Amino acid sequence: MAKQNMEVRRVAGSLGADVFGVDLSQDVGNQVYDDIHQAFLDHQVLFIRDQNLTPPQQADFARRFGPLNEYPFVKGLENAPEIIEIVKEPDETINFGGVWHSDTTYLDDPPLGTVLYALEVPPAGGDTMYANMYDAYDALSDGMKRMLSSLVGISSAALRRSGGRAKGIGKDSTMTPLNMDKAEAIMAEHPVVRTHPETGRKALYVNSAHTVSFKGMTEAESKPLIEFLCTHATRPEFTCRFKWEVGTLAIWDNRCVQHFAINDYHGERRRMHRATITGDRPH
Repeated sequence: MAKQNMEVRRVAGSLGADVFGVDLSQDVGNQVYDDIHQAFLDHQVLFIRDQNLTPPQQADFARRFGPLNEYPFVKGLENAPEIIEIVKEPDETINFGGVWHSDTTYLDDPPLGTVLYALEVPPAGGDTMYANMYDAYDALSDGMKRMLSSLVGISSAALRRSGGRAKGIGKDSTMTPLNMDKAEAIMAEHPVVRTHPETGRKALYVNSAHTVSFKGMTEAESKPLIEFLCTHATRPEFTCRFKWEVGTLAIWDNRCVQHFAINDYHGERRRMHRATITGDRPH
């Protein structure tokens, strides 16, 4: 195991930090992992540059945080089935993840975190934005917090607001779609405000991609409040914006973070590998 001297530098006022001095292709010992894990809890999203990782090495690092799950709608890699390859080709106009969301909240046990590794990036554009759901919750009025405390959100895999699940993966894409016909039936119920199981902090847990209604209300009745909360959650002061470089790995906490892959690089290729870490049921 090589000695590693880690340094953490914040990138924005609300969330996000660069991590230097770590080589994830080497065995990450317990002390280094503990330091990374604490930085993950402190900053919600970490950016670790200048890595050279195989898919199994990326999966091994992600697995330090917990078991990995397999994404239900894209076939995984042959040598690392828990990792999917996310590609936007130069002739494609729709990207993957181009809406504010927390990953797969339509699962009963949504992911603890996501680990994304950059293999090919456009010369400009293709950034990812992140938003801090602790800060979004804390900024709400006391009256709004009281009202939300008893609400349950219903999440759907169908991506209705984005034109349907299949729209994000073109028929000519190198991404291999799975189970598209089942998306409408995959749903889960979660509290609108969740308590982080490790930090004990409360976070807003509603997103524009997957939250379709509140339990006991119609979608029409739910829509105005969902739209308000989603707009509020992504106010600029709660966000950071990250410019990718080849060899950068990012890990973010889906329990208290939303993200948005910006689709501003038509005519260029972008290729990433993604792993998601199994979480527990929100409370």
